[in-house]
Amino acid sequence: MDFESRVLPELRPVLAQFPGFQLEENLELSRSYLSSPPIEKSEHVHTTSRMIPSVAGEILVKIYEPAQRTDAKLPAMLWIHGGGYVMGHPDMDDALCERFVQAAKCVVVSVDYRLAPEHPYPAAIDDCYASLTWMTGEAELLGIDLDRIAIAGASGGGGLTAALALMVRDKGGPALVFQMPLYPMIDDRNITASSHEITADNATWSRTNNLAAWNMYLGDRTEDSEVSPHAVPSRAESLAGLPPVYTCVGQLDLFRDETIEYVARLAQAGVDVEFHLYPGTFHSFEGMVPQAEVSQRASQSYVDAIARALNP
Repeated sequence: MDFESRVLPELRPVLAQFPGFQLEENLELSRSYLSSPPIEKSEHVHTTSRMIPSVAGEILVKIYEPAQRTDAKLPAMLWIHGGGYVMGHPDMDDALCERFVQAAKCVVVSVDYRLAPEHPYPAAIDDCYASLTWMTGEAELLGIDLDRIAIAGASGGGGLTAALALMVRDKGGPALVFQMPLYPMIDDRNITASSHEITADNATWSRTNNLAAWNMYLGDRTEDSEVSPHAVPSRAESLAGLPPVYTCVGQLDLFRDETIEYVARLAQAGVDVEFHLYPGTFHSFEGMVPQAEVSQRASQSYVDAIARALNP
């Protein structure tokens, strides 16, 4: 049975229209596919942008918070956008970040990290770590509760979320109560069954794209190069001592097997983990076809997970 015939009927129309990413042939065109028109902002959420310091100068963060705030300190989440480490911008997740704010009554900081290949590893993870330490260091300014800090992201942003959790553990802070790496890009080796299974040109993330994106992100290296788990979370020797996890993945997602393997290793390491597998769905299905029933069910599940984690 071919890829498209296995996709749920309510998701199939978008595949017929999706041109497919061509990272090596035309990266700028591929990047343009992730630019989205401005959303109609919610009157219940106040959004600001500011520049903050990072390793190589300043980076942009977007801050989302309830429009009507009291003096009470709120929980906070660092959100990391997707795009395979080579595409994307915080603007594309405005609606989702507003949804997190309203559901979890929290502050969301979304980071515009540097992209490969112009800025290979460790630029992106350095920017994410700088954003997290800025957010917690400015707790008074932001009015946030340091006992309720989470990190989350999807796809490449999910990979950076998993990497950031490892980096925070290894560096000894800031303290995290929760991490949510959604269908994360966490293994550069491309040896799982699903990494060989999802090869169709109209798959929203194919094996060709994955190989190209990892090469762009990891830069020049040899077969024998040692790769840090802060670059490739699946290579971490130990997953002990990490904060609780929520994750999900589509059954027709190239990242299916690396996600399942990571979930099993987290559970074996004593990390509490909640995992959902959605049959008949492809990579980023809930973002590409948000009106579909399965998409609404999936996104509501992870929005609820953040709300529970930040408001125990």
